[in-house]
Amino acid sequence: MEAVAKTKYLKGSPRKTRLVIDMIRGENVSRALAILKFTDKRAAGPIAQCLSSAIANATYKAEQQNIAIDPDDLWVKTCFVDMGPTKGRKRMRPAPQGRAYREQRHYCHITIHVTSEDQPKTEKELRAEAAKARKAAAPKAEKKKAEKPAKKKAEKAKAEEVETTPIEAPVEAAPVEAVEAEAVVEASAPETAAEPVQEASEETGKE
Repeated sequence: MEAVAKTKYLKGSPRKTRLVIDMIRGENVSRALAILKFTDKRAAGPIAQCLSSAIANATYKAEQQNIAIDPDDLWVKTCFVDMGPTKGRKRMRPAPQGRAYREQRHYCHITIHVTSEDQPKTEKELRAEAAKARKAAAPKAEKKKAEKPAKKKAEKAKAEEVETTPIEAPVEAAPVEAVEAEAVVEASAPETAAEPVQEASEETGKE
């Protein structure tokens, strides 16, 4: 539910009134009324009356449409101050040595728009939610980091066990032909050794 209230031709400069209206923008109506109650500015009273009128307009509009709303759920969606007419509002202020200073008096128009729709989250709330999400995700990340070294250690231990286990080489049977060849070589070895001895004896006989 939405409702609008306006206050026109309020005496005072719009610049001074905006200092007060900026304090209640985006706030809940109950909090906005509390802020205006304890604000020491002349424009706070008329702005509080305008805000109360907006709340009453929203309640009346809801009753006409047969909709149940809680006034405490309303919040200030938009609020702004416009400049009013200044024609014919020039005044003279006495000054020293018989002089006079000219003043320009002002009017301003106040507009306040309240609604009961879901209030969008502010930047602070979004940052707070992001911080909570980071804190919630931090333990999970730490667990994953702790699990990775443990897995690496287990893999290293398995690799070391595999390296330390002795590998039994298969014993190959020597071929029969190779064994026979070795026996023939051993048998022929003494004959070759005897020949040089006989040659040496023959040389000594000739001499």
